[in-house]
Amino acid sequence: MPAGPNPVPPVGRRSTDAITAPDGSQIRLVLHSEHGAHACSIVEVSIGPGSVSRPVRHRAVEEAWYIIAGTGRVWRCPPNTDPGSCSPVAVTPGDAVVIPVGWAFQFSADLHEEPRFLCITMPPWPGAEEAIDVKIGGLGAPTLSPP
Repeated sequence: MPAGPNPVPPVGRRSTDAITAPDGSQIRLVLHSEHGAHACSIVEVSIGPGSVSRPVRHRAVEEAWYIIAGTGRVWRCPPNTDPGSCSPVAVTPGDAVVIPVGWAFQFSADLHEEPRFLCITMPPWPGAEEAIDVKIGGLGAPTLSPP
């Protein structure tokens, strides 16, 4: 950032290189601490057609997802709840969902679609140790591998 009493944070831009997230999805950084974001971070997330992410939960971050392309399903389950009692929801462009702190979640892509969504993490994503594997998800066996 430029020097001075009130430096203006630089503009964020979607990275071209993808990183594999703990759930196996591909993420591209959009906005993080290098852009002056100290209370949140933003990434673009995608998985291939017909893919199913690994079920995980987060220790301390909440996520808000905004679907920008493709279609799929999202499963979310509160702590200490039978995974079979939590139903997935279908998502399409323009939909938004929240993943509260501690909730298990998993998502899948429809057979002929690659869903992409913006994921806002509050506070900023601290690193891979934030995600905890969950034994049973609500969308079946994952097809994606961990990093």
